[in-house]
Formats: sequence, structure tokens, C-alpha cells
Amino acid sequence: MTGTDWAAWQQSWDRQQEWYMPDREERFRVMLDMVEALVGPKPRVLDLACGTGSITNRLLRRFPDATSVGVDLDPALLAIAEGSFAGDERVTFVTADLKDPSWVASLPYDSYDAVLTATALHWLHREPLTALYGQLAGLVRDDGVFMNADHMIDETAPRINAAERAQRHARMDREKASGVLDWADWWAVAAKDPVLAEPTARRFEIYGEHADGDAPSAHWHAETLRAAGFGEARTVWASPCDTLVLAVK
Repeated sequence: MTGTDWAAWQQSWDRQQEWYMPDREERFRVMLDMVEALVGPKPRVLDLACGTGSITNRLLRRFPDATSVGVDLDPALLAIAEGSFAGDERVTFVTADLKDPSWVASLPYDSYDAVLTATALHWLHREPLTALYGQLAGLVRDDGVFMNADHMIDETAPRINAAERAQRHARMDREKASGVLDWADWWAVAAKDPVLAEPTARRFEIYGEHADGDAPSAHWHAETLRAAGFGEARTVWASPCDTLVLAVK
């Protein structure tokens, strides 16, 4: 992997994700605000379904004394993450499938101050997500936090949802016309890269094109987290299309 510009891959991933979520950085800021407010500036963090390490990157820039364990199954995104943080003793990466009940055994620590995830758990349907929340309740220390930032659909407001979606897609179409890479375009570029081609091929063997779960409402997430063993849970940030739910153990 010598000679690969991992920072450029990180930046291109960020730009692709921002096409879908223009408020992405604001969401990360609020997430880290809540980490500081509830567990302080030196947290041990589990970056759940970490991808390229977007959360870890922002975490360590803001809290240099933090430590992070990133867990994911995607070999291509993990390659970017591992390349980006090579030599940083504050960061560890673990390859694991969150749908495998034994994934927790792969982690280097038994408990965490904060478990953070973004734009990832919508891949899971309600049943495996409920099981995962139960496992996370066992990983987060007392008074520790879990935060999930993702697309969470409130099905009680279909007209609002339709208007928001139309507005968002009109913006995305304009930006796409100006040359922005979407999800498929980004992966097509990765598939042609001499370093990422092989892990990208393995990634599509694992996931296929895309695996959409249920994307239940923020209310469902909060209720399910409380039932799993968290003491409190509620939305702490929302945009028209995205929500950040925080749970305290």
C-alpha cells in the first residue's frame, strides 16, 4: 500500500457522503459535543461500522487523548481506514460482522465510554438491530453513551417525507450534473485503483450492490434502546432527512 494517498481517499469518501447529507459535518459536531458533555474529552470509543474512519478522524482531531476501536466488515473501506491511521497507537481496527452474535469477542476491550455510529445501521432490519442494541448495552459502561446518526423514517408524516425527498433529490440532481460522484461512481473508481481493486471486489461479494434495512423512526430507536438496557434515549439533533439518537446507560 506504499505510495497510496489515503488522505485523498478519505476526502473523496467525505465528498461522496456529503452529496447525500449536506449537514454531515454539523451532525458529527453535535455527536462530539455530546461525547464531551457526557463522558469527557478522553473517551475510549467504539467506532461501530466505522467505514473509512470518518468518526475516528474527527474524534481524534477534537480529542487528542481519546482512543478508538473501529469495527467493520468492508475490506475496501477498512483498507482506507488502516492506511489513514497507520502508526497511530490510539487507533485499532477490527474486522467483524455485526450480524454474527460472536462479533463482540473480537474487540480488544470489554467496555467503552462511547459507542458511535453514522450512516451504517440502516443496513440492518429491526430484528438484528434489536439484538445488536442488546449487545451494545453490555459494552457501554454505566453513564456511558451510544449514538446512532442515520436516516430514520417517521411514517406518520408521509406528505412531509415526500416533500423533503423531492427537494433533496432535486438538489442532488443539480450537483450530480456538475460532476459530483455518487455511491456507484465512487465504487467504480475504487474498483479501478491498483490497491483497492481487490478489496473492492471482495466487498461486493460480501454485500452486493446495497443492502437496505428498515430505517425505522427515531422513536423506535429510542424505545428499543431503552428496552435493551439504556436508562435514557432521545433525539439530540435532526435535519430534514437525518437524525442523531443518543442513549445513556
